[in-house]
Amino acid sequence: MTDRDRQYPYPDAFRPDAAPAPHELLAPVTGLLGTWVGTGRGGYPTLAEEFTYAQEVTFSHDGRPFLHYEARAWLIDAEGTPLRPAARESGWWRLKPEGGIEALITQPTGIAEILVGHADGGAVDLTTHTIALAPTAKDVEATRRRYTLTDGDTLDFVHDLAAVGRELQHHLSARLRREDGK
Repeated sequence: MTDRDRQYPYPDAFRPDAAPAPHELLAPVTGLLGTWVGTGRGGYPTLAEEFTYAQEVTFSHDGRPFLHYEARAWLIDAEGTPLRPAARESGWWRLKPEGGIEALITQPTGIAEILVGHADGGAVDLTTHTIALAPTAKDVEATRRRYTLTDGDTLDFVHDLAAVGRELQHHLSARLRREDGK
């Protein structure tokens, strides 16, 4: 039996109309609940060239004022064929009154981010509060993430990065579509 097959006494909900009901503080972000898939483009001055990637992002909750966040990405070629795994991260978004958010996001590359921000009108803007790095992790100084619901089934994602001595600048952008089922 896998974790996904196991029946938990307090399962996660992937839709606002599923049990358990979302905590009232989740109101500004209930539109994000579910699984989102799509493609994007990325680049950074330290990389040889820009790249295209596919991404899956999932938001769920267990009735408390937290969103569970999970994202994975893989590089793809011009025809959309997967080339290799790319980024992967998971974490928690802690919702506060009036749309405030404190997000904790970890990556297997040894980077742990704490971001703060705000959710309002279908948009979430998060910026670095603190970054912790494992001894061999790439030097990341700051990030900014924006998630924008452009309609009920489209989520735009933009990620800015300050790393390896570079100023905060564009790194990734993707357009994701809501996946049926979750």
